[in-house]
Amino acid sequence: MKTIRYFAAWVLVLNLATAPFAPAQAKTAPSANQSIARDFTHPSSALGALGDTTLMGVGLGLLDYAGLHNLDHPVAQDNHGVYAIAKTPNFPFELIMVTLGGAIWEGGQTRLGHTLWQSLDAAALAGVSTQILKFTFQRNRPSQSPNNPNLWFQGLHSQSFPSGDVSSITALVTPLILTYKRRDPAIWALALVPAFDMVARVKAHGHWETDVAAGAAIGALSGYYAHERHSPFILSLLPHGFYMGLKTAF
Repeated sequence: MKTIRYFAAWVLVLNLATAPFAPAQAKTAPSANQSIARDFTHPSSALGALGDTTLMGVGLGLLDYAGLHNLDHPVAQDNHGVYAIAKTPNFPFELIMVTLGGAIWEGGQTRLGHTLWQSLDAAALAGVSTQILKFTFQRNRPSQSPNNPNLWFQGLHSQSFPSGDVSSITALVTPLILTYKRRDPAIWALALVPAFDMVARVKAHGHWETDVAAGAAIGALSGYYAHERHSPFILSLLPHGFYMGLKTAF
């Protein structure tokens, strides 16, 4: 029975993994005097992106439940020094606030501002997806069952799979990497931020190894979808002044 579940989950993941890379229509960057198109407010577009990220998470969860949890193992708890950042959710929240501040300052007219708004879209998309998955799989955290990574459906208080912190941070940096990777390859260094958080969350016994891996995958897919949108969703809902940016007023 477990072999059948494992095979079915792999088929689902492989099909979902290839979906975002289907040929897409060419995009044009927004000009300084071009109003924000509201294509991401279309229900089928927004809900489609949410559906894809959530379904990919479901596939990863089924793989984990079917056997990948055997890769998980307890590690010595360490939430001191540099790893103390993983004890609270302040780290992703602070990064989101920095991104929001930069997006409001830049507006949607500049390349950087446009990308920062995409990062906020990606973090929101990843956050909703991971919360749906947490409520669905209800996996115990290592702090709840240190020696048993195979405790699923334990109630809403168990929300280990997937990691929301890692998902949000990966989603924030992905649009920046995709936008600037050719002009400035050093931008790939941003990938070290979610990588560090993955290690920190495991060491803090907040998540199992496969939880943070799934979080990173969901965050990357969310970032890809946000990057592919012509107009950032959150920005398109705000007054036009946010598109102009605060720096225009100074």
